[in-house]
Amino acid sequence: MKLLDMNLIIYYHEKNKYSFNTLIGAIENDFEDVKIYFIKKDLIYELKNILKENEKNILCFSFFTTQIWEIKEIVKKVKNEFGNKIICVAGGPHPTGDPEGVIKMGFDLVFKGEGEEAFIEFLKRIYKDEDYKDLKGICFYDGKFHYTGKRKLINLDDYPPFSVKYNKFSPIEITRGCPFSCYFCQVPRIFGGIPRHRSIESICEYVKILKSKNLTDIRFITPNAFSYGSIDGKNLNISKIEDLLFNIRKIIGKKGRIFFGTFPSEVRPEHVNKETVDLILKYTDNDNLVIGGQSGSQRILDLCNRGHKVSDIYNAVEIVIKSGLKANVDFIFGLPDENEEDIRLTIKLMEDLIKMGAKIHAHTFIPLPQTPFEKKGPGKIDKNIKKFISKYIPKGIIYGNFIEQEKISKMISEYLRNKT
Repeated sequence: MKLLDMNLIIYYHEKNKYSFNTLIGAIENDFEDVKIYFIKKDLIYELKNILKENEKNILCFSFFTTQIWEIKEIVKKVKNEFGNKIICVAGGPHPTGDPEGVIKMGFDLVFKGEGEEAFIEFLKRIYKDEDYKDLKGICFYDGKFHYTGKRKLINLDDYPPFSVKYNKFSPIEITRGCPFSCYFCQVPRIFGGIPRHRSIESICEYVKILKSKNLTDIRFITPNAFSYGSIDGKNLNISKIEDLLFNIRKIIGKKGRIFFGTFPSEVRPEHVNKETVDLILKYTDNDNLVIGGQSGSQRILDLCNRGHKVSDIYNAVEIVIKSGLKANVDFIFGLPDENEEDIRLTIKLMEDLIKMGAKIHAHTFIPLPQTPFEKKGPGKIDKNIKKFISKYIPKGIIYGNFIEQEKISKMISEYLRNKT
């Protein structure tokens, strides 16, 4: 289908580009000539040069809860300048979790949940001047707030992981959905609790495309790398992981590089064992694994519905270090309902792991919409935690944006508690 009289404008923020790369990949499969503009800055100025009479103009945003104030100001300026000349639409983690709040920010339409299928249908309706307000998966306001209902979850093989036509390449998303349902995490609320895996055949087709573009550092997007191929996401499918890595290595050869279980994904501690680490050593170019630890208190892990033991964290780090890889362990400071004993246990675990040779990737708890911890209040870094980490930050042994996250956590908590 040709969309010659439609302008699709993407606010292409660095933090949200992976979401858009996937969406644009889906669009280019269905539309031949849609005009897509990627704007990173000077949005108002660029829009003045793009918008023309008698054309349909759609401005798209995807954003996290940490970005709401920035996006609100931008949308306000856009609406003041251009009014009804432009349709402002939003999707992504925050719009999915707080669609009514996003509509109140000034957006005309919110896509709740996965956007590929819904957004393509929306574009087709707009192009044909047809009503789109009965589409499943959207939210809008016409005197009152409307949500049209949940869509069926997509098959990842039906959509590309990135855009080839517009050269918007990303790590390959290999899995959506997570069965663990940690109470601080949006992933299962957006993508469901049953993992859906992109097939090895599909993944390899896109690896071939990347290789043809001389992009041979292969990375992956997944909530838990070692869950690939698992039916329930909990019981590992070692043979499927090996098939994946073997086939990718066959395509990219010795000069290409595979990074699995590291940025922008991680692994769960109970899934780190001799078999999984041996696969990393055999097929990948990792020098580290990112392990989700989060707390040294079993009570807090249980309250967060983590589904693993503190002992699993020790065990994972020991296996990784002995293998010759580096261990980077995620911790979240200020988790809800922590007491002094929980904090003491977390400090002890971090101290023990550092002595074993691990590094700590530190975060501060941020309440997020649509999660069980949405109303739990902001994360606050305890004074004893601050004293402990101050010894290791200059050495790079503890790292992360936890100071900035503590500030934004307070702002987000107030926003979520006050929204109606």
